[in-house]
Amino acid sequence: MLAPFGIRPKGTLLARMLPLAQALVRRGHRVSIVAPPVQNPADAGRRDVYEGVTVMHTAAPTLPGMAGVVQQTLALLQAALAESPQLLHLFKPKGFGGLAMLLAQALRPRLPWLVDTDDWEGWGGWNDLLPYPGPAKRLFAWQERQLPRRAAAVTVASRTLQSQVWGFGVVPHRVFYLPNGITGVETSVSHRPSPIAHRPSPTILLYTRFWEFDVRDVVAALVAIVQGCPAARLLVVGKGERGEERRMLQLAAQAGVGHALDYQGWIEPADLPDVLASADLALVPLDDTLINRARCSAKMLELMALGLPLVAGNVGQAAEYIVHGVNGMLVPPGNPGALAQAARCLIHDDGLRARLGAAARESVSAYSWDRLAPTAEAAYTLALGYHAAVV
Repeated sequence: MLAPFGIRPKGTLLARMLPLAQALVRRGHRVSIVAPPVQNPADAGRRDVYEGVTVMHTAAPTLPGMAGVVQQTLALLQAALAESPQLLHLFKPKGFGGLAMLLAQALRPRLPWLVDTDDWEGWGGWNDLLPYPGPAKRLFAWQERQLPRRAAAVTVASRTLQSQVWGFGVVPHRVFYLPNGITGVETSVSHRPSPIAHRPSPTILLYTRFWEFDVRDVVAALVAIVQGCPAARLLVVGKGERGEERRMLQLAAQAGVGHALDYQGWIEPADLPDVLASADLALVPLDDTLINRARCSAKMLELMALGLPLVAGNVGQAAEYIVHGVNGMLVPPGNPGALAQAARCLIHDDGLRARLGAAARESVSAYSWDRLAPTAEAAYTLALGYHAAVV
């Protein structure tokens, strides 16, 4: 497996690649992950084993500019081929990994490869959210469309991405719906709902990277929540891509609800379960955008596995995971009033909160990585057969 970046702080490797690889190892396969130390240069050159899966971070490039890009691409490919793989699986059709895969196709035409897409990367997606240089944006948009066409098979994390890849001209039987999953549902820290009346303050969780919504909507929802429940507090875990958390804190102070906002920032993965389980319910606000429709939130599954009742924007994969009124609540996207009303309903109804939380925890068992791994195996089997036929 070729990763787009390292094991921290972003989630593709840690939340998608590694647990899938570990599930495949439990099924008897040998899986290694190669990652460039993008955003985590301290891990450059490290080689670690996580429950049978070797994760290798390549050395950081020593050359500047395009020479460094070539150096990093070659390092990724060399590390991957050193494992003598039967096939390669690229996670995210972009960046160094995408270039390494194109080079592998040229140098090792008999080696089958697949592409996994778990986000919308080009225009309307991460190209619009992050300050990539213009040439990089054009490359990423091209890679997003061309690499799935060239791959023997494609795994996709959402129904929207499935439709998008079909639209690229990839025939449906070569596209495999492989949503994000959860590991160890039965052993995760369990949230035990208790009557809010017996707690000093109802705690509402927002676990986010901030780009999924307008922070003004969150502050407006918090104002409405505090009006109905003055003791409520919003526990915010996560860090924005462009300092959105600072804007949120500023707006909350201006709206007179700064006292109700507890911003914790980025938290080490080992400490997350206990922090998240301290909440009574969680908000998953979403705007109706292409990137929100395309993504598959591992965080949402993580919260449901803890038994937290969720109030989520009805966008994309949220409706795959949540049945309104059964294991969570769905509200119209970009609607702070609806978000606040649903949150207040859960705050004031202990029975509803407990019932939705229990159902949420039970429903995520369908998304365990051990149950999802056979889909990856089917994609690999097709890729091996498809490649043999083409070659």
